[in-house]
Formats: sequence, C-alpha cells, structure tokens
Amino acid sequence: MAHYHLIGICGTAMASLAGMLTARGHRVTGSDENVYPPMSLELERLGIPVFSGYRAENLTERPDVVVVGNAIPRGNPEVEHVLDHRWSYTSMADVLKREFLQGKRVLAIAGTHGKTTTTAMAAHVLSVGGLNPGFLVGGVAENFGASFRVTDSDFFVIEADEYDTAYFDKGPKFMHYLPEIGIVNNVEFDHADIYNDLDAVKLAFRRFINLIPGNGALVVGFDSPVAKELSARSFAPIESFATSDPEAVWRAENVHYSETGMHFTALHNGEPFGDFELATFGDFNVRNALAVIASAVKWGVPTGKIAEGLATFMSVKRRMQVRGEVGGVLVLDDFAHHPTAVRETLDAIAKRYAGRRIVVAFEPRSWSSRKKVFQKDYETAFGAAAQIVIAPVFEAFKLVADDQFHPEQLADALTAQGKRAEVVSGAETIIAHLLPDLRAGDVVAILSNGGFGGIHEKLLKALETKQEEAGKKPETP
Repeated sequence: MAHYHLIGICGTAMASLAGMLTARGHRVTGSDENVYPPMSLELERLGIPVFSGYRAENLTERPDVVVVGNAIPRGNPEVEHVLDHRWSYTSMADVLKREFLQGKRVLAIAGTHGKTTTTAMAAHVLSVGGLNPGFLVGGVAENFGASFRVTDSDFFVIEADEYDTAYFDKGPKFMHYLPEIGIVNNVEFDHADIYNDLDAVKLAFRRFINLIPGNGALVVGFDSPVAKELSARSFAPIESFATSDPEAVWRAENVHYSETGMHFTALHNGEPFGDFELATFGDFNVRNALAVIASAVKWGVPTGKIAEGLATFMSVKRRMQVRGEVGGVLVLDDFAHHPTAVRETLDAIAKRYAGRRIVVAFEPRSWSSRKKVFQKDYETAFGAAAQIVIAPVFEAFKLVADDQFHPEQLADALTAQGKRAEVVSGAETIIAHLLPDLRAGDVVAILSNGGFGGIHEKLLKALETKQEEAGKKPETP
C-alpha cells in the first residue's frame, strides 16, 4: 500500500478522499493552514495525522504520492519542495479516477445547482435498491452520516464538479470521472473566478457530455434551456426530465406539499410511471428526484425500491437544515449563494412554512456572489422574504473595486420593492439588529457557503437569552 500526503487536506473533498484512501488500506498524512473542527475532528477520528501549516519539514518522510488540493498555488512551501525534488504529485480528481472509478459503473452528477443533494439522493436510492454503491458527495449525506463510502460494488456515485482541478490542471474536475451515466441538472453562468462567460461554462459541460459512452445515458434537465441545448450533441442516449418542459421524457405532475414533504406523480413518455413521496421540499427537489428515477431505472432498480428510497431520503446538511427553534422562531441553514439557488430555496421555504414571515441573513462569500456579475439577478432572488440583512462582501480586498458586488445597491433595490433591507456587518451585529423584531412564527434563513461567523448557534443562544429575560419580567398590574 502507498503513502499519500494531501496538501490542503481539510477541504471537504480532500478530507473525504483521505478517508477513502484510508479505507482502502493506504497510509495517509496531510497538511492545511486551517485545521479546525469539524474536519479536524473527522480526520482525527480516522487516525490521519494532520500538520498545521505548510512547511517543507512536513515532508521529511518522503510519501509515494503527493496530492495537491485545487486551492493550493505555486509558492506553497510543500509544493515547492515536491517540485525541487522531482517527486510524484497529482490532483484529487486523478486519484479518485485511478483508485476508485476505473472499472466501475459510474453515475456522475453535474450541473450548476443541485449536485450535492442529487448525489446524496442517488446514493441512498441505489443503496435501498440493493446496488450498494460507493459514493463521494460534497457534503454530509444525512442517511449515511458521511460524505463518502467505499464498497466492493461495481457501482459508484460521484458529485461531478465543474470547478478547476489543480494549479497544474485548470480543466474541470468532472473530466476525470468516467461517467457511464451523467446527470446534468442545469447549466448557468457561475464560478466567475475561473469562467469568463456562459460560453466558457457551456464548453466545459459539452466536454463532460462527450465523455458519456454510447451504451450509457445522459440524464438532462430540460427545464434548463442551456442544458437542453447542449444535450443535442450527446453521443449517448438521452433521458430528459422536467417539471415544466412538455418535451421531456420524464415529467412530474400533481405536485403537492404537506407538513412532512411532497408528493408527485412521475410520468414516463406521458404515461404514469409511479407515485412518489419526498421528505424534502422545493420544486428543485422534484427535478432532482426525476433525475434519480431515470438513472435508477437505467440500472434496473425496481420502481418500489425507488419509491422507498425517495420517501426515506433525509437530504444533506446545510440544505434547508433546521438548526433549532426557540420561542417559535425557526433558524434554518442553507448553502445557497447563486441567485437562482437563493430564489428557489426561499420559494421552497415559503411553501414549506406557508404563512410564516421569512427573514434572511445573506453573506456574499462565494467568488461569484462577491463579483458584480449577478448584481441585478439578486434583485429578483429575495421575493419570498419580508426582511433581508446583507453582510458586506467577504474578503473584499481580494477583488478589484470595479468588479465587486455592492450590497448597498441590492439593499436599495429591495427597499424599493417594499421590503425591509439593510447592510449589516458581523454576525453579532446582525443578531443584535434582528433580535428585537423577531417574533414567534418567524423563519430566519441564513444563506452562506461558509461559516458566517458562527451566526447560527449565536442567534439561537441570543433567542434563548431573550426568552429567559422575558420570563423574568414582572407582570404589568
């Protein structure tokens, strides 16, 4: 077995790879400059030594293979040490391909939105269906309590990311993933730090589609005009899905919300295929489910097992995740940051918690949300919210001033729509700003692809304190 050293091991995907390699019996070490929970605890649980900080001394014992994370640049002391000594190095995506995907029947889930949830959903449904797939998902799949699994099955499910691979491989990670079935949920402009425009994104997805073999399948979302356009170039058979496009092979009708989830009927070529229950919410999750149904059918999973898997799917952490409820104020955590994801997430929350006031705390933290490219799109993304607090641009010093998103401009636009919208800096200040007006029945949706200063737990504690203090006040005679 080999000794792998992972530079940037505390990233979600890199930490998962470390666990997968360990499960295969390899020796794994790693380093990172941000060694803290939860990833540090997970790596400790797996028995993987992690060096805090990047230093050439971390490589005193020469590893067989050095894996360079995609956020690691030239100039990193360990990268420079590896290059100076002519050692073997590679990327996370390449290790996944060689160690876990070659020879497997791979379901690769791509798209601008919905990759993580659809990957977790597919892994669970295929598991219920008896295929026992290995998987790698960019979040914690709640049905498994993990972001990865290594099995002896012929099947593997992987989240296929269009982000670049490494400083020495600027192509998308998903070009390494050998799909037999490729899901493309949707295609929009995103990752403005590496793609110049939509045409560049389309080229990347066109190349991904071109990897799918003729005896595989492209499962593609026809509600996305760009994804539909790109599917015309597929050499593989097409299994299209949609909630609105009548040309799709797989469609949903009779979508109903309840207190516990959703119900819908799936149609195949216009004929009823089956009735399905979901414990998750949002029209986007109906589309995700249609993609999973189409994929599972291709791999021979019985309809009853598909229905059982969908009904028992528990989602992914940080996707409309309930963090707590105090005094009737519900606090939700969601990863949404692209305008489309923000809009669809808030619409789903409005349907799930019908009649309740929605308050949003939004942090522009991803590269795309920090740039001005989506300035106008955000103005129509918060329609379901009554009040919105926008944090300043995260690490604004890393962007040219003329290229930055302007929170104040968004707040002005939302105010003009009759909403209450302000720019407030810092988790504690945001909480102090919101707390006096929060009342029983409110839903606070915290939207960020990062930690947001621990705002979730801090808000819940502040609500508890507010409730305790209200209980101590003497009654008015």
